[in-house]
Amino acid sequence: MPEAVIATARYFLRAFIEPCRILVAVSGGSDSKGLLLALHSAIGDKDREGFSLVACTIDHGLRPGSADEAAAVAAFCAELGVPHLVCRWEGDKPRTGIQAAARHKRYELLADAAAALGADCIATGHTLDDQHETIVMRGARGEGEGAGSAGMASTMLYGRRIWVLRPFLGLRRDDIRAFLTARGVAWFDDPSNANPLFERVRVRSELAASKEAPAARWSAAQRAASSARAAALIESHVRVHETVAAEIAAEQAGNLGDADWRRALLSVAAVLGGRNHLPVHATIERISGFLQAGMPGRMTAGGVVYDRRPSGLYLYREARNLSALVIEPGETKTWDGRFNVTNGERSPLMVTAKGQDGQWDQRLIDAGLPSGVAKRASRAAPHIAPAAANVVGMSPIQAKVECRIGLYDAFLPGFDRIMADAVAMLFGRERYPAPPVHDVFDRNGEVAGGLPWQGDTRTLC
Repeated sequence: MPEAVIATARYFLRAFIEPCRILVAVSGGSDSKGLLLALHSAIGDKDREGFSLVACTIDHGLRPGSADEAAAVAAFCAELGVPHLVCRWEGDKPRTGIQAAARHKRYELLADAAAALGADCIATGHTLDDQHETIVMRGARGEGEGAGSAGMASTMLYGRRIWVLRPFLGLRRDDIRAFLTARGVAWFDDPSNANPLFERVRVRSELAASKEAPAARWSAAQRAASSARAAALIESHVRVHETVAAEIAAEQAGNLGDADWRRALLSVAAVLGGRNHLPVHATIERISGFLQAGMPGRMTAGGVVYDRRPSGLYLYREARNLSALVIEPGETKTWDGRFNVTNGERSPLMVTAKGQDGQWDQRLIDAGLPSGVAKRASRAAPHIAPAAANVVGMSPIQAKVECRIGLYDAFLPGFDRIMADAVAMLFGRERYPAPPVHDVFDRNGEVAGGLPWQGDTRTLC
């Protein structure tokens, strides 16, 4: 239904809180060219004043002809009168995990292009076909407690800096191609989309053969409701001390049969461990078994110690595999996956875990932690000092230290923003930026009106 493409673009523009400049990621494939053309047509309507479009093509430099394709997209944008940038992935490419690396680099370059072109958000051409493939792949990897228990969100915050919007998640690729064909617009087919070495290509072939649409474990509304409840549980039952240790009341600690509490607890543990993802199923089961037993003791999982005592449950980073990090003046680096450290000095600084430290011990004891927990947690606390032994006179050291939230700082699905905000505030951070479109879900995870471009909220979109 070609008419559905234009209708979706119009609905999408109505979702914005106020008109803005949208950067469209255009590869030259049918989905992204269809998105650009549909938005260009919709913005041409008289009631869409105030909106403007810019575009960017990422040339990954991974195959011959990619530069020519990018130039062709630039010509197409010029015909539409849409300002366009080509950003090329320079430098060496990894030999393994190339698609994941390309995805990270693509969003980085798109965010840079948005800043250069003055865009307020990014729109991508992901479709319902992409969504089905994502659901199957995440299900096969057993990503059931975290973001993997759902497919792609229709809104996603990248790098804490810009929102990525996916207006076509409710549309099939065939409809977009019919729309382009009706307009006499051709597109490129990336040969990598037919390479069975890639997981997505294999899944695409399997779905085409089965002709059955996979079902996500959770709908978008269910996911948002779960995130809202997990946020409330975090606010009610978790205290974080000095960003290095968490405390949970004994009566709540073993309540791992509650899926939302389990997710909340594991999310806090992931931050303390400097991890980007929640544990796999086998590890979750091991943690659940230990905590539900209710016996005092300690276990380690994902680099985090689960310290069960009569007074409560305490979580802190295991004092192992803590490497030193040198940070040059004016530079920001991440230490141990847990802390973003900015050097405000004129000389290099070094971040280490020095082991037992009386100052950290006392700070944690003063915060209310038992002495034994404070001593163990302090062994993995960050210590910042001049990198050169002969440097003196740097007291207090000028360094900004911020807790890193690996679960959400790179990619934050819109339906998890309420929970992400709760985690951020727990660790002394500000809330994440709000999206430029009206929220679909309220603070309780209830559907608050719904946006037509997001499709049927009974199915993940």
